[in-house]
Amino acid sequence: MGGGAAHPAHGHGGGGGTLEVWLPALALLAGAVGYALAVRRARRRHPARGWPPARSISFAAGLVLLAVALLPPLAPFGHEDFRGHMAQHLLIGMYAPLALVLAAPVTLLLRALPPGHGRRLTAVLRSRPARLLAHPVTALLLSTGGLVLLYFTPLYDTALSRPGWHWPVHAHFLLSGWLFAHVIAGPDPAPGRPGVPARLWVLGVAIAAHAAIAQLMYGGFWVRVHAPVAEVQGGAEIMYYGGDLAELLLAAALVTTWRPARTPRDPHRVRPRSGRDLREVW
Repeated sequence: MGGGAAHPAHGHGGGGGTLEVWLPALALLAGAVGYALAVRRARRRHPARGWPPARSISFAAGLVLLAVALLPPLAPFGHEDFRGHMAQHLLIGMYAPLALVLAAPVTLLLRALPPGHGRRLTAVLRSRPARLLAHPVTALLLSTGGLVLLYFTPLYDTALSRPGWHWPVHAHFLLSGWLFAHVIAGPDPAPGRPGVPARLWVLGVAIAAHAAIAQLMYGGFWVRVHAPVAEVQGGAEIMYYGGDLAELLLAAALVTTWRPARTPRDPHRVRPRSGRDLREVW
């Protein structure tokens, strides 16, 4: 952790060029159009079921949060000040993924696809690699482990000092955050997803890990972010308090989206709790 002036890496990672504005803007627009077309297709294929407006609003909120993080004025600030970077991290890796997950994009896709394509997607989701990837422990390692690699190795300074390297970092934040929110509290079907107690345990570990990382960063222990002390401590505070709020929202989503399994009438026909049957959504 640096002491006085900013590290030379600051201010050279991008954030101010034309492509830095238009590329994320076009990607977000494409996401909005794609979701809207999928909603239209799902309503045509299943007119009696429709599609809940709250899901569409949640998806739009997720895109707005990403726009705030990836576009000016926050994006250039994130390349010049560690506090701006941490605000980006929270929006891209925690708040936006939760909103996008609550929009149930997998369920929407299964309803919008023709039956043949839906069955193929269902087979992929039921596959062993997909079950392993969608396990809460895997999601925890990808999300929390990524923070350790970024802030306690030279990776942060390397990504910031080389043009274009910040995009893989943003992508990792978004994908790992989406995966964690999905396996913990997502309304989409997830074969092999463990029960609520196990997911609450994993969420508790994530809360403790994020708090520990923020405290180590604030104290300057082993952190490899070369920036002024005030910036690093400010970023640690943003991570600590902003992360707590995001994880409380995730816990609330888990409680509100949880549906207790009904007790079967015939004890000899108990179905395994492997997640919602994927065939129900298309």
